[in-house]
Amino acid sequence: MFTVLLDTADLGEAEEVVSASFGRVRMAVGEHGVPTRSRIERAMVGSVSVDVADFDFTFSYAMVPPERILLVRVRSGGIDARIDRGAFEGFRAGQVGAFGAIAGESLIGMCRHASTDLYSVDRALLSHVAADSPDSEDHVRLTGSVPISPAAGAQLVAALDHVRATVATDSDAERNPLVVGTAQRYIAASMLATFPNTAVLEPIAADRRDSTPVLLRRAIAFIEENADTDISLADIAGAVYVTPRALQYMFRKHRDCTPMEYVRRVRLHQAHLDLVTGDQATATVGGVARRWGFGHLGRFAVYYRQHYGQSPHVTLRG
Repeated sequence: MFTVLLDTADLGEAEEVVSASFGRVRMAVGEHGVPTRSRIERAMVGSVSVDVADFDFTFSYAMVPPERILLVRVRSGGIDARIDRGAFEGFRAGQVGAFGAIAGESLIGMCRHASTDLYSVDRALLSHVAADSPDSEDHVRLTGSVPISPAAGAQLVAALDHVRATVATDSDAERNPLVVGTAQRYIAASMLATFPNTAVLEPIAADRRDSTPVLLRRAIAFIEENADTDISLADIAGAVYVTPRALQYMFRKHRDCTPMEYVRRVRLHQAHLDLVTGDQATATVGGVARRWGFGHLGRFAVYYRQHYGQSPHVTLRG
């Protein structure tokens, strides 16, 4: 759930809170005496902070290189930033940028009466969803801060809005490790689909050799034994000693789905069993869905109907 982090007309106080939250920053207005109202509300989705930030004035900023990647989703107004040692880029309503995408680069620019959502993402999360192996020393990195296309940017905006609406605003979802873990990986995977990066996603010859039915059965067994925990693609790959690429290829070849889609099927089946055996007096569809990592009740109902031919509420009522 969101809590108020900052609500002030004092520019110095705003600068102090923003510095503590994201990295040391200097904020300056062009005229003395202009209103400088700032407000920030924060929620946590695992290690990802989600901030709703409103700045009702125009100011310039200069920030030291941030430790984390700051996804800036603009809702109104605009933000100009010098991107990737190049020219200034303008981000307007409905657009998103990855500020600090390249480690070690400072940020300078202008914020113009902007209302934004800010997602602070640990760089290591990218490797967690796309590294060659769990022990790989070649970390996956973003190599640019601007989406590769308007469509890619729109897809990331939709993903961020989904996480904000279904997880960041729901205290039960925030406390569920399956929901939170899925949401974090969803953000990271969406970032890799949106910005240029170093991830190698297509299988190579060695990956194809590591896609035998025996390894598939081991991967499936690991998933079924650990479906109630926050397992990732890297966790499954590490359990059977293959690369995530090999694991992806293996499931697509033999099961016509991705490993994480298979995880969802297993969790959906467990949710179905809970609904079948649940006590109508105490069990709820929402509670069962969240227990198995489905943070969005509407989507859970759609998945359930597709697989079982009826609403989960009908199943619970017996």
